[in-house]
Amino acid sequence: MSYPGYPPTGYPPFPGYPPAGQESSFSSPVPPGQGFGAPPGGAGFSGYPQPPSQSYGGGPAQVPVPGGFPGGQIPSQYPGGQPQYPSQINTESFSSYPAFSPVSLDCSSEPAAMTQGTQGTIRPAANFDAMRDAEILRKAMKGFGTDEQAIVDVVASRSNDQRQKIKSAFKTMYGKDLIKDLKSELSGNMEELILALFMPPTYYDAWSLRHAMQGVGTQERVLIEILCTRTNQEIREIVRCYESEFGRDLEKDIRSDTSGHFERLLVSMCQGNRDENQSVNHQMAQDDAQRLYQAGEGRLGTDESCFNMILATRSFPQLKATMEAYSRMANRDLLSSVCREFSGSVESGLKTILQCAQNRPAFFAERLYYSMKGAGTDDSTLVRIVVTRSEIDLVQIKQVFTQMYQKTLATMIASDTSGDYRKLLLAIVGQ
Repeated sequence: MSYPGYPPTGYPPFPGYPPAGQESSFSSPVPPGQGFGAPPGGAGFSGYPQPPSQSYGGGPAQVPVPGGFPGGQIPSQYPGGQPQYPSQINTESFSSYPAFSPVSLDCSSEPAAMTQGTQGTIRPAANFDAMRDAEILRKAMKGFGTDEQAIVDVVASRSNDQRQKIKSAFKTMYGKDLIKDLKSELSGNMEELILALFMPPTYYDAWSLRHAMQGVGTQERVLIEILCTRTNQEIREIVRCYESEFGRDLEKDIRSDTSGHFERLLVSMCQGNRDENQSVNHQMAQDDAQRLYQAGEGRLGTDESCFNMILATRSFPQLKATMEAYSRMANRDLLSSVCREFSGSVESGLKTILQCAQNRPAFFAERLYYSMKGAGTDDSTLVRIVVTRSEIDLVQIKQVFTQMYQKTLATMIASDTSGDYRKLLLAIVGQ
């Protein structure tokens, strides 16, 4: 079930965004064939110190930095124009969201990964009072000028579920749309960040996928980042939300916007059928490593379907064991072989799966680094990753970011952004 009149005709993108004087700098996806995976200077991750592994159970964890991430020197500024991004969401529907029948998906529900005691920088606020927070936001926007700091203080210290309750309380108390009021007071990157924070997680992923395939061109990196990193449950909820909210079939949109082996990989991903058994079958790892070698390095040409089958179906722990078996057998890491055998978007997709199997926080840390490296900032990627990982594993991402790049994530954000946008990002990241 979806909302009447939602999304609005032509959504997204919309003309006239960003507002005059609020343009932000975006960079296009990494050029085909170059991929990403190299720290500054072109060195692989193996060039970084390897701290001992520790449990994430309590206190600061030392996240092991993966070795062998291949890739050449990434240019300081990706070529290409500025991709469009949407604004002016139908706030009448958005503010009352969700409104689903009992048999339909509740896109506002938190993904399973958010409820398993993981290490996010944002936790549900203690002694939460939605009506009190709604009143604070109302006062921050009432009259001449806006108290942006008050907005930051509330929004950055509440979980997504609590933000949904604040939206509902605001409408109940004042008969007004909180999102519409916020949009009238904010602009540019700050507006985009606030909107992302108030979107329920499943909806935000579905919205990001829809935007990535809307209009001229396709933002392949967004498709890869979401579909190749989420759990089965998250993907299935995204697929259902995509259909209920946008009236479209995600798989069909992928087929119409991509092609070849990349299309097949994404179609495999959006089934949400990866094995999620956490135990490892070492004999299968040996067998899969041999099959992958014979499908790539061990033959003339590449059997792409073999790579697709194994990387799309095996659990992440199983793939990690396969990568280790491959290195022992072939005297070359599997990521290097993928770079030699593939190019373009399918290479990036396969590498993302392997990177997540080896060290998921390292994958997101790398994406954050290159969203800010060089001239200009890919604000869309920066916002999306900070928001989507803020209640899952942003603590680990921050730790591995420091190990990989010898600077903190907060330091890089502070030097690359400004104003209230910077304040809110830093509040979410937690310094």
